[in-house]
Amino acid sequence: MSAALRTLRHQRGADSLLVLLPGAYMMPEHYAENGFFTAVDQRDLKLDLLAVDLGLDAISSGDAIPAIVDQIIRPARADYARVWLGGISLGGLLSLCLNADHPGVVDGLCLLAPYPGSRLTTNAINRAGGLDVWQPTAEELSDAEYRAYRWLKAPPADFPAFVGHGAEDRFAEGMNGIAARFPATARHIVPGGHDWPAWQILWEHFLDSGLFTA
Repeated sequence: MSAALRTLRHQRGADSLLVLLPGAYMMPEHYAENGFFTAVDQRDLKLDLLAVDLGLDAISSGDAIPAIVDQIIRPARADYARVWLGGISLGGLLSLCLNADHPGVVDGLCLLAPYPGSRLTTNAINRAGGLDVWQPTAEELSDAEYRAYRWLKAPPADFPAFVGHGAEDRFAEGMNGIAARFPATARHIVPGGHDWPAWQILWEHFLDSGLFTA
């Protein structure tokens, strides 16, 4: 059995929850310290937040996603009308992986500068001629990143999502490839790089998008 995940909650008595997964070397407290919780309060949004602490060992071993589903997502479904999932950088990629492996378990995605995955993954897809023509092998589908990209081949048209990154982000090319799989209204590019100032602007855009009304 997986160890209990440490989380940081910001509760407003809402009927919607957004679970935030961390980027590499990121702690749940970083979301609070960089104004993510305060921005929700300032808008008086009916939205609860739950930031998750994940170690890189749990992520690389594959234990993180089952633990998030079993310890956080499924219990939250009993308490909330809507449960969204999101994260920054590696947290965005993990959100895509979890959603691909557990379709229907979350109601939407908030992907802030989602890491496109390893070069092994993206190069294999590019060599095949791009995502639309790539057909994953059985060996590839043993890897969560490839399963995420298989889901990205044809996301449900009505699946709510927000995808954004900084224009100068060093991973922008790959992030554009992810964003292109969603409707234009879901895609957002702001000034900045792969850093908190850009992520803070994207967060404000997400909160102002109307996906969660005040």
